[in-house]
Amino acid sequence: MVRILLGDDLEVMRKGVRHILAGTLRGGVYGEASNPGEIIRMVREKKWDLVILGASLPGRGGLEVLKDIRKMKPTLPVAILSIHAGEQIAVRALRAGASGYLTRQTTSDDIVNAVRKILAGGQFVTASLAERLAHEIRTGSETIPHERLSDREFQVFHLLAAGLTVKQAAERLHLSPQTVSTYRARILEKMKMETNADFVRYAVQNRLLDECFGPAGS
Repeated sequence: MVRILLGDDLEVMRKGVRHILAGTLRGGVYGEASNPGEIIRMVREKKWDLVILGASLPGRGGLEVLKDIRKMKPTLPVAILSIHAGEQIAVRALRAGASGYLTRQTTSDDIVNAVRKILAGGQFVTASLAERLAHEIRTGSETIPHERLSDREFQVFHLLAAGLTVKQAAERLHLSPQTVSTYRARILEKMKMETNADFVRYAVQNRLLDECFGPAGS
């Protein structure tokens, strides 16, 4: 019997993945959770063989929840599920301890194969992501300015680069405007930039605007 926890704020995502897996993994037992607190509670209180976690969760974001799970249950496999295909977020997820990264381009068969591979003790990454990881190992990620940002700083950077104001970004991330302003100042310093317009130019040049994680969307 395989026990899988589906943690995502979108019911359609949870039900969809559950339907796909239930038709193939006979005898599976599934749990569902829609917010970070509920996910953490269910991980703490029950035994699971795999957690499939939405990249975007209200408040904290999927990667922060992933890190909490790693601290509580270091050996529990976690796969990140996102509607965004951006490899930058996938790289961050794998660094944080994810066993796989599934995107909107992933087919039903891919989801089933990924789950089977992860349950067998492996990892699931696409060929393009594997190539990206190999490149980073060769070159060193610190040569890329946005790689110097923490996960939360990258969230703030993305929202500001997408045109949101500090107040709007704060509402989206459930933070105070003062906290977002502090993050903004750190980002400017780390990336050696001066204005939000620099964020926009950089994000466009590096094709980061189609990537997002956290409350801005799964």
